[in-house]
Amino acid sequence: MAQPAVVAQLEAALGRDSVLSNPSELTVYEYDGSDEALAGSHRPDVVVLPQTAQQVQQVVKIARAMGMPVTARGGGTGLAGGAIAVQGGILVALTKMDRILEINTRDRYALVEPGLINLDLSQTTSRDGYFFAPDPSSQRACTIGGNVANNSGGPHCLKYGVTVNHILGLEVVLPDGELLWVGGPSPDVPGVDLTGILVGSEGTLGIVTKAMVRLTRSPEATDVLLAAFPSIEAASSAVSAIIAAGVLPTALEMMDALTITAVESAYHAGYPRDAAAVLLIEIDGLLEVVAENTRLISVICEQQEATEVRVASTQEERDLLWLGRKAALGAMGRLAPNYYLQDTVVPRTKLPVTLQRVEEISKDYKLPVANVFHAGDGNLHPLILFDRHKPGDIERVLHAGTEMIHWCIEVGGAVSGEHGIGLEKKDFLPLVFTTEDLAAMAGLKLSFDPLQLFNPEKVFPSGFSCGEVSALRQQALAARLGIDFV
Repeated sequence: MAQPAVVAQLEAALGRDSVLSNPSELTVYEYDGSDEALAGSHRPDVVVLPQTAQQVQQVVKIARAMGMPVTARGGGTGLAGGAIAVQGGILVALTKMDRILEINTRDRYALVEPGLINLDLSQTTSRDGYFFAPDPSSQRACTIGGNVANNSGGPHCLKYGVTVNHILGLEVVLPDGELLWVGGPSPDVPGVDLTGILVGSEGTLGIVTKAMVRLTRSPEATDVLLAAFPSIEAASSAVSAIIAAGVLPTALEMMDALTITAVESAYHAGYPRDAAAVLLIEIDGLLEVVAENTRLISVICEQQEATEVRVASTQEERDLLWLGRKAALGAMGRLAPNYYLQDTVVPRTKLPVTLQRVEEISKDYKLPVANVFHAGDGNLHPLILFDRHKPGDIERVLHAGTEMIHWCIEVGGAVSGEHGIGLEKKDFLPLVFTTEDLAAMAGLKLSFDPLQLFNPEKVFPSGFSCGEVSALRQQALAARLGIDFV
């Protein structure tokens, strides 16, 4: 529980209604979108709800003076424990800072606050013929600030790229309370790319208070195709064949039979229940190009054993197909009380063997696994289904998830695709980064946050503190020079 003196200072800075310190009020902030049985629950000492960048500055200065940790939080939809206050302290909930401050269609950008819901931005700019391309499946609830923190992706990142490709500039409050603007609307800003450094830093370097985001012109035409396959292997082969043909879909998603069962029972989206896997494929662009690519993709899918290829004929049908994909996680409650969602990446050509390995792990640990993922860029999302109240289930889930991550890294993949590192993945980083790599990252963290108060215990492996950076650097230098380090 926060000290009364701290609460009094925060209330004086923000107003009593913007400071939560009652235990019953804090309960909802103990978690994020990750499973509580796996990520744990961590109650902050106090939650603040600032409405301006200046109020965020005041909060940070109070925290610094008191030596209290600071954790920034958006919509709380993150799936890696990144917005949980592990060491307590002050949790800065940015949901009241949700305004669109400027829309500039001539220069194709919007200036927004971090608490703005992702989908709200595209719905607002669509009347002018523009949209914000990054579209996580949680876009109806996740915030722009959270997208920036985790460098979020989504189905359409195959063509348009992840969040970092759509952030032109940021206003941030640094750990010392300074308010800083980085980047801007011009195509190339000289100097160190601080915007790129801050995107994906998971709140460890600063708190975003404004974001200048790139707006993308709405396409002339869009087609959505549904292709059903008799096996996951056939669907995976179709993914590689489509990309190899020189076609770059806007989105290329895959769902297996278990996912189809849950989605159809919940939403009646129109997926064939007898398919072993389906691909949801979106093409956009000029009318003639879309028509040609749709024809080509249909032929490729048929050559890869597709049992059905259907092009959505109305906007309502397109929306329903996408609802089934983006709301798939919500349908999993029909299959099991709990799920653990993995987030790893493999090269596209490794999809068949990787999905086969996932099936083997599922059988080894006697845990059903539903697959729904961004097939076009190899970003896997196996959902391991379990019951947290069943003895041994949590332990088996963790072991199964670990085996999946190890396999993906062995075949040339990455530890995380879009959900971030947070608490969940931090101990896997030594599998892909050397000690020198981690020391360089920790050195960057120290240059922004020498007191290590911003989102502590995230990203870096357990037992690897930023305070060890100097020793690690000296050891690495000594090794290169061939001398003993004392």
